[in-house]
Amino acid sequence: MKILYSGKFAKEYKKLPNPIKNKAEENESIFRSNPFDPRLRTHKLKGELSDFYSFSIGRNYRIVFHFEGKNTVVFDNVGTHEI
Repeated sequence: MKILYSGKFAKEYKKLPNPIKNKAEENESIFRSNPFDPRLRTHKLKGELSDFYSFSIGRNYRIVFHFEGKNTVVFDNVGTHEI
């Protein structure tokens, strides 16, 4: 699976605390093997973000993404659930 990172994602990622970055990297490895692995709690979003999915990084953070074709995913945002 190919993962692309939006400019917004890259900026937000740089601002994360180091322990969250480490957990995000661990979860990205799981995501590459199976985007819907139960450990990630991946789910489709609702409302304004209904075209997107997210998966968890610990309890308070998430990565918002969308699929572009069968084997490509774009990570759009990362941060708390307020994003």
